[in-house]
Amino acid sequence: PEETVTSSFASFIHAVRPEHLSKTVRYRSKRMILDSIGVGLVGSTTHVFDIALQYCRELYSSVAVSSIYGKPGVKLSPTLAAFTNGVATHSMDFDDTWHPATHPSGAVLPALLAASQMLPPSTKPNGLDFLLAFNVGLEVQGRLMHFSTEAHNIPKRFHPPSVVGTMGSAAATAKLLSLSMAQCAHALGIAASLAGAPMANAATQAKPLHIGNATRLGFEAALLAARGMEANPFILDDIPGCSGFSAFYSVYQPKPLSTPSEHHEFLLEKQDIAFKRFPAHLGMHWVVDAALSVRNLFINYAGSFSPSLIRTIVLKIPVSKYIDRPFPSSEHQARHSFQFNACTALLDGEVGLSSFTESSIHRQELRELLDKVVVEHPEDNVANFDKMYGEVALLLHSGDVLTGKCDTFYGHWRKPLSRESLLKKFRSNASHVLPEEKVETIITMVDNLENMSDSSQL
Repeated sequence: PEETVTSSFASFIHAVRPEHLSKTVRYRSKRMILDSIGVGLVGSTTHVFDIALQYCRELYSSVAVSSIYGKPGVKLSPTLAAFTNGVATHSMDFDDTWHPATHPSGAVLPALLAASQMLPPSTKPNGLDFLLAFNVGLEVQGRLMHFSTEAHNIPKRFHPPSVVGTMGSAAATAKLLSLSMAQCAHALGIAASLAGAPMANAATQAKPLHIGNATRLGFEAALLAARGMEANPFILDDIPGCSGFSAFYSVYQPKPLSTPSEHHEFLLEKQDIAFKRFPAHLGMHWVVDAALSVRNLFINYAGSFSPSLIRTIVLKIPVSKYIDRPFPSSEHQARHSFQFNACTALLDGEVGLSSFTESSIHRQELRELLDKVVVEHPEDNVANFDKMYGEVALLLHSGDVLTGKCDTFYGHWRKPLSRESLLKKFRSNASHVLPEEKVETIITMVDNLENMSDSSQL
């Protein structure tokens, strides 16, 4: 049969092997796995996670075999465990971010963790198979995002992980379940019918559902394909007059994914990931680092941070409506507010978990700083995680101006977190729900994932 874009993706999923994973890809993807588990564990302490867990426990009754982040002894059916853990991963907007913009790990890892517990003992995937399936899920997401120039900028229409994440989950699970090439193609086709969520739900409790649904529905698509369900075999192709995956983009130019031979260069080899140092939208990390920089200048200038000396705070940021929020009133709005994060960094000298509590958000001294903020959108500051910058200028009553600027924050793919910093973040997150010995055990297991005989132990 004539090869299509869809069939080329199916062929890749079916044919790729563990030996195609380079040392760099293994290293980077294991960092992603460890970080994602950590943010999922701390995310299991949130209110939105409790809502999702209660929903699953009360409304569904099924074979409960898969574990839940932060809830020892609690198990759900595999797809609902994937959903709940996906919600936990994005409940604080603390999960990794790629370029083009999406949150790749949270859409894939929960499905693989649940699926590995679902399979009977005789067919449990080993750690290397698990790592390969994870990277298949990343690769499919990355390739799909490169089909449209729209994907390179901060999104306006669909939340990317709800689109490409669902497809990545389907691909990863199909690989872990060893589906045939035809079944892999059908899994992608089914997943496309389950994908998509609007950006308007950013900064609400509904946004974490996007990750939960992506990992769950992609998982379900693979299970349906394994049971014989069929879908359009041209789902990724650009067919005139009949939209497939192209429905999610106004500009869509698909390209085949070559079947790996002796070597395959994964996108993760070329494009590293961004890890967040604090739980907020990635764009916030630029303005926070810029604010911390100018705060240090201010302290050197005045001896201490004295808000009364500041007349105006000027933020130079990209145009992106859903993260331009002058006076956020909830934790989820605060995580998506340039103004809030810049002012919190100025006031406290840091941004962390406690910054988004009700008491922190509604402080009078913070409100007084927010009242002084003026936003500017320079033409050269584009809404693109690879090109944007953050600038914070303090215009003082004395007439002096102090300025801090950040074009690459610590944790960005151009300035990746050290292993020490990544482990510090993981230990801090995981220790909210696990004892120290279990935290250290997870680190050891992920470090040695290739040698694990049964990945369900993770």
